[in-house]
Amino acid sequence: MRADLHLHTTASDGKLTPSELVRRAAELKLDVIAITDHDSVEGIQPALEESRNFPELTVIPGVEINTDVPKGEVHILGYFINYRDPEFNRALKELRNSRYERGRKMVAKLGEMNIKVNWDRVVELAGNGSVGRPHIAQAMREQGFVSSLREAFDNYIGRNCPAYVKRKKLTPLEAVKLVLDAEGLPVLAHPADIESLEQFAMKLKKAGIIGIEIYYNGYNASTIDQLEKLAKKNNLISLGGSDFHGLDDSIGANMGSVDVPRNSVEKLFYLSKQKGR
Repeated sequence: MRADLHLHTTASDGKLTPSELVRRAAELKLDVIAITDHDSVEGIQPALEESRNFPELTVIPGVEINTDVPKGEVHILGYFINYRDPEFNRALKELRNSRYERGRKMVAKLGEMNIKVNWDRVVELAGNGSVGRPHIAQAMREQGFVSSLREAFDNYIGRNCPAYVKRKKLTPLEAVKLVLDAEGLPVLAHPADIESLEQFAMKLKKAGIIGIEIYYNGYNASTIDQLEKLAKKNNLISLGGSDFHGLDDSIGANMGSVDVPRNSVEKLFYLSKQKGR
């Protein structure tokens, strides 16, 4: 089984439309994928519709929610969510609106640094999806202010950089509850850099997470081994994905480039069936 449980589309800050992403996954002969756009479920329905053309491919409806912690941010993935739930969609819309306002403020800050990024182009790049920092980085690259998206993040719009602006975010516990209320299965995303990780993971487990993302772009064998031990010790499912955006080689990985064990995927499906999803 080949699975990629962390993928982004144009519904947030990915390059491919949901339909294009499904077709790419089918071309790569993936068996299972999850659509996990930032604070958005708008890509799920078109992805599911496109997947009808590829019966060998299973699409999991998911989401990735960005949350705040004192020294950074933590991301919570939600799998098998009820993406039509009205309250869930209302909460996500508030988060997307916050992204839009944050984007405007970041572009204004860049302007004060004589980096005159075209806001209309940022919105155009976002299309029907939520405005994100990658869209600002793309506009900066197009206008010649940076040579790569990574340079934009590292020097200008990344956390603690001069044009960074905070936005409204949930706490990790609030995000876990939001996923659970939408009948989903919450998972802690790319956790290797989180301080006091085991204590933090156990706090989230009490709140309802069922797994952690272990197999991830850039994680070496030692990191994966440590995370696997943590997951096994605390009875959490070891999951993973590429975090594919498709924007440029400086950010993210190729779809299907991260190996996720078959038994991990099967455990995720087992829990979804227990919840009646």
